[in-house]
Amino acid sequence: MLDVQKIRKDFPILNRTVNGKPLIYFDNAATSQTPQQVIDVIVDYYSNYNANIHRGVHSLSQEATDAYEQARIKIQKHFNAKQSHEIIFTSGTTHSINLVANGFSSLLKKGDEIIVSALEHHSNIVPWQMLCERTGASLKVIPMNENGELILSDYDALLNEHTKLVFVNHISNALGTINPIEYIIEKAHAVDAAVLVDGAQSCPHLKPDVQALDVDFYVCSAHKICGPTGVGMLYGKEEWLNKLPPYQGGGEMIAEVSFAKTTYAGLPHKFEAGTPNICGGIAFGAALDYMNHIGFKNIAKYENELLDYGTEQLLKIEGLKIYGTAKEKTSVISFNVGTIHPYDIGTILDKMGIAVRTGHHCAQPIMDFYKIPGTIRASFMFYNTKEEIDAFIVALKKAIMMLS
Repeated sequence: MLDVQKIRKDFPILNRTVNGKPLIYFDNAATSQTPQQVIDVIVDYYSNYNANIHRGVHSLSQEATDAYEQARIKIQKHFNAKQSHEIIFTSGTTHSINLVANGFSSLLKKGDEIIVSALEHHSNIVPWQMLCERTGASLKVIPMNENGELILSDYDALLNEHTKLVFVNHISNALGTINPIEYIIEKAHAVDAAVLVDGAQSCPHLKPDVQALDVDFYVCSAHKICGPTGVGMLYGKEEWLNKLPPYQGGGEMIAEVSFAKTTYAGLPHKFEAGTPNICGGIAFGAALDYMNHIGFKNIAKYENELLDYGTEQLLKIEGLKIYGTAKEKTSVISFNVGTIHPYDIGTILDKMGIAVRTGHHCAQPIMDFYKIPGTIRASFMFYNTKEEIDAFIVALKKAIMMLS
């Protein structure tokens, strides 16, 4: 069992007020909050051993390099990658996806097909559209149903000998749907297609095992896992990373440079040009330490309780409709109330100290499917409480009354 009140003391921001009201933070699907333990790691880096890595012989550089590479090993162990060099530090999920998409530019040709799901964030749609424009490959879409679930029979029908790559999110940021990625990966591999899974929304709530999944690429961002912004990771199977060309040229990613020819470094440095977000990488490792100390089984159990309670309370409100009612989902509730615009409700809730997200959540095709401009999204983490949900319901009712 989680001691939620003790956990909340780890997060300084939860003590602040917004518009004179205690902050209730329900925008965790966009960015989670950061515990003091991770903040302390950031402060310690800049206070005591701030230096560039890998190149310096002096003590600070060696200390920073050791801490950075230890963070890579923490990430490797957390995701159960076979080798630490299969973990590439990036600026986040979007960077990771673009790195892979750019690499496949040299591997695809006209007539090839790639498959995306209808539940994707824009960052897992646009790079692939750009890839198709460059290569002449075709983009196919796995459709969704009214519950916000993928129609797997249609996915099966899309797969063929021309399919080269399948990409799908593990959990939908807009609806909270947990996709059956084990099935998706197995079916894709049966036609020799590679699979990239966007884990930006799954990693705060569960602990993916990339070897057990047999996934080819898995990506995520630290800022959704109690870490800092501006850092994330790309996991890739060694054989796939070796096939992809470098994404950027610069320092660190080279073996030898002359004006006649450049040869590239091995993994992971081949994809890590320039000075990285050193502090961010170290703090990413610290955030995973923090989450693992709490325990992902404990997190999942408690967040499911919050999801069930929040869903039950919201459905008592007349005219409220929840979008995304998949059997398997995580602690995200997207909803609208009658014909009231979600932005108007979100604005009033903010005046009452409650942070929710409104709009299409960078998943406009989902909103087009439901024929709505957007939703109000409340997303919960393990440091949220049922008491906060109760206060949210009271504030929501006031907002509805003011706007009706």
